Amino acid sequence: MKKLILPILTVLTIACSKNSDNKMKAPIAEKIKKEITTHGHTRVDNYYWLNDRENPKVIEYLEAENKYTEEALAHTKPFQEKLYQEMIGRIKQDDESVPYKLNGYWYNTKFEKNKEYPILSRKKETLDATEEIYLDVNKIAEKYEYFSLGDAKVSQNNQILAYSEDVVSRRNYTIKFKNLETGENFKDLVPNTTGGIAWANDNKTIFYTKKDTTTLRAFQIYKHTLGTSVKEDVLVYQENDEQFDCEVYTSKSKDYIMIGSASTLSSEFRFLSADLPDGEFVVIQERMPNVEYSVTHFEDKFFIQTNLNAENFRLMETSVNNTTVENWKEVIPHRENVLLEGIEIFKDFLVVEERENGLPKMKVIKHQDKSEYYINFGEPAYNCWAGTNPDFNTSILRYGYTSMTTPASVIDFDMNTQTKEIKKQHEVVGGYNPEDYVTERLMATARDGVKVPISIVYKKGIEKNGKNPLLLYAYGSYGYSMDAEFSSTRLSLLDRGFVYAIAHIRGGEEMGRHWYEDGKFLKKKNTFYDFIDCAEYLISEKYTQPEKLFAMGGSAGGMLMGGIINMRPELWKGVIAAVPFVDVVTTMLDESIPLTTGEFEEWGNPKDKEYYDYMLSYSPYDNVEAKDYPNLLVTTGLHDSQVQYWEPAKWVAKLRDMKTDNNLLLLKTDMEVGHGGASGRFQRYKESAMEYAFFLDLLGIKE
Repeated sequence: MKKLILPILTVLTIACSKNSDNKMKAPIAEKIKKEITTHGHTRVDNYYWLNDRENPKVIEYLEAENKYTEEALAHTKPFQEKLYQEMIGRIKQDDESVPYKLNGYWYNTKFEKNKEYPILSRKKETLDATEEIYLDVNKIAEKYEYFSLGDAKVSQNNQILAYSEDVVSRRNYTIKFKNLETGENFKDLVPNTTGGIAWANDNKTIFYTKKDTTTLRAFQIYKHTLGTSVKEDVLVYQENDEQFDCEVYTSKSKDYIMIGSASTLSSEFRFLSADLPDGEFVVIQERMPNVEYSVTHFEDKFFIQTNLNAENFRLMETSVNNTTVENWKEVIPHRENVLLEGIEIFKDFLVVEERENGLPKMKVIKHQDKSEYYINFGEPAYNCWAGTNPDFNTSILRYGYTSMTTPASVIDFDMNTQTKEIKKQHEVVGGYNPEDYVTERLMATARDGVKVPISIVYKKGIEKNGKNPLLLYAYGSYGYSMDAEFSSTRLSLLDRGFVYAIAHIRGGEEMGRHWYEDGKFLKKKNTFYDFIDCAEYLISEKYTQPEKLFAMGGSAGGMLMGGIINMRPELWKGVIAAVPFVDVVTTMLDESIPLTTGEFEEWGNPKDKEYYDYMLSYSPYDNVEAKDYPNLLVTTGLHDSQVQYWEPAKWVAKLRDMKTDNNLLLLKTDMEVGHGGASGRFQRYKESAMEYAFFLDLLGIKE
């Protein structure tokens, strides 16, 4: 330990000194050689020692990097404040959700002026009834630096609230209980959970998911009886396969408690009558290799959404009394060009969420005569989704809608008359006219001939002359689709001449399941290539030029950023990598790191040499070279449970040692938070203001 501490102390003392021009020197992390040998191949990791948040010298190093970033951006502080005030100035201070009715009460979430957290309230039977505030999160969060409300579920008799909270930002929640008749809190505390809560119908039993304290894998389902010690809680299910996580929830019908167990490529469900919480769970269908399915209960049947012999998924149904695969009957067949994403069931209608040509769609099917139609959205690029629909016995579908020029809206759609009522549209304070902006959908040709969609927005009047600054954003992993959505924050860039573009690259599911399969495992580099090819297309179409081209991505999208600056560093003026997953090989070899085992079906297992070699060929940390890199801002959180802080810290240390340019290289570690950033309604915009100031300052834009 002495060998580790003393040299670092010297380094950090030097790091805080000034150059001759009175500028702070960049922190230089000490190199401590560590050899890692796998498959007969030895890698040297000089910064492995940063993997110890309990080491005070690690904290010193992170704080030195923070101090360096603070000074490097000090001249932008007034601009950051202006951007921050712009961003929060567009947010309606006194705001509330559209109420929905559940079990005799109208539920609502509201925000009050200058308060960071929501207030949860309800009214009995009618909207004219007296308001009952059953949880003011602002009061609970007062004593914490960080606070996140997880789940908040009311018992079937409407008398008891179960809610979960995370006060560290490790996505590790404690469940608490409140008597809604007296306002008093129960003594019951259920720690170390995912935050999800499933009430049984006896109004005293909840089911919850417990995490492994080391890996943070959700692997156990417990049953807790109100008024008893957590030590008496009953283990009802344990997931022993380390590549699977599990969850528990109540069906929309409230008839069943459901346990879902899933890896990236396989799933399995169990059910139990919510009226019989002490009963035994029944498996719907045992897990099958490479077969995913999900379950929705309706009357005497289960609807099964599955990829069994259906790459883009199909919809099946089966009796609740005969649930195994041989009893499944097809309702909606597999379609080669249409991805089945989800369903919402009503007494008279089935709503199907689909994706075709990269765009989400919603189809309404009438149970009685099987007639069907699609809801028309009328824009070239948009996003839509089923909203809060707890009532089976209604013809009104509540859905959400947004586009890159249309603020998020809550819409009630009458499935009988096909008429819409906008219940609420996100208000942009200070005025916003969508006619002042243009949204487009482009198709770039990737190097292998595949067409990659790009959603784009800019302020009307911009000329396509190659002189515009452009920010290109993407994710490209886990089959997660990045849809075209509105952002009032983004207006601070658009109004200063930026073009904003989303590259719908492989690794997501925008173009169907094959889009995901072609961007994972041994095809992961397609994700990086697609992003680069989209950038080059935008340059060729004169939306921008390399000296004004910026890129941004977070988490797995941060890995994307690491990949593209290794492959084409000259293409970007500046890049932001948020909570980036960049040390791919070392992390995937260490099964003690949270979430690693569950990732094998996304990236592959490097204990297999074929996957090891392929991961090694793109892992951003392992491919840092002595060459020029673009300006780079890297952000992370000390308590990040998804991507551990040391990955970006090690990456920055290695880049600083090897890069041959004088461009900015900044690391900002939030010492209080984790993967999701700051808590509260407004605090997160301070980071957005810093990020935007970083981009704008590189262009010489000061206000």
